[in-house]
Amino acid sequence: MRVARRSTSSTGDGEHLLARRPSSGQTVIMTILDELLDERGVLLIDGAMGTELFARGLSSGNAPELWNVEHPDRVTAVHRDYIAAGSDIVLTNSFGGTGYRLKLHDLQDRTVELNEAAARVARAAADEADRRVIVAGSMGPSGELLVPMGSMTPDACATAFAEQAKGLDAGGADVLWIETMSHLDEVAAAVEGARSVSALPICATLSFDTAGRTMMGVTGTETVTRLAELGVDAVGANCGNNLADTEAAVAEMRAAAPDMVIISKANAGMPEWHGTELHYSGSPEVMAAHAHRLRQAGVRLIGACCGSSPEHLALMRKVLDREVEAPEVEFEVAVKRAVAKPRGRRGRRREGGPAGASF
Repeated sequence: MRVARRSTSSTGDGEHLLARRPSSGQTVIMTILDELLDERGVLLIDGAMGTELFARGLSSGNAPELWNVEHPDRVTAVHRDYIAAGSDIVLTNSFGGTGYRLKLHDLQDRTVELNEAAARVARAAADEADRRVIVAGSMGPSGELLVPMGSMTPDACATAFAEQAKGLDAGGADVLWIETMSHLDEVAAAVEGARSVSALPICATLSFDTAGRTMMGVTGTETVTRLAELGVDAVGANCGNNLADTEAAVAEMRAAAPDMVIISKANAGMPEWHGTELHYSGSPEVMAAHAHRLRQAGVRLIGACCGSSPEHLALMRKVLDREVEAPEVEFEVAVKRAVAKPRGRRGRRREGGPAGASF
């Protein structure tokens, strides 16, 4: 729920935002997230996209976003599998969908088209479901550094995210989902850009993978404080180094802003190289126990990131619905540890998986 920032009280079709006036007389916005949280209490987000696309034929180094137009049936099938597993929210196949990231594949001139297609194929799967499923337009980092550390200006950053948000909105996304960030200034620019072209609700998550902080040194408290000031609809952590660091980060956010809707979408355990293959230590049982701990801690948007599958999400769903008891597993403590990369392995954007997708 958030204070209205514009004169109109709803989107063009009235679907995403509903205005209501509290006793103070101040108009606030009731979002689709608020509606489903009121209805269901806790919402389950989906899992990794990249590994599912690999299983369907995506080659390492190719742009996953291109599959939204070349193989939309395969992308829709991934969304269907997560919805069948019980996900209430599915993220579009557009993590690397800014012009900066698409330029690595000479696709920067197709930014709006590919993002619109990403939202459209997810929308198709969501609309087939027997319940309301939220389509969240995934917006990953630009891959560039802001000035003075890099050459990207805040205005250029905002423009890049505006172009992406325009496509996601046009394709039928219900919310915009800024994720896997490490710098709050980039998040702020992404929010500014998104709001310049879209009235959709905005969620934002950072990745806490460096001793409980983001790569740029941001803490959970700093995250929720800054993003609450920006008026985003939900804040949290995704990806990350391990479950313990992610849980600590979201607990810190909850303590600093008890009224904020908190998101957790952690990797399935810790990454380990087995020869040339990257594996994650988190079984479905580990992730289901993790989901149980998150619910107890007051986190209301819970999912999984790299290394997860529909099998992980299905057991998480059963635990959150109290159909089964939370599995008894050994809690994986946070350990400072580097993931050794095998010799000769190279990736233009992210090692171990397709450029621009959780894997």
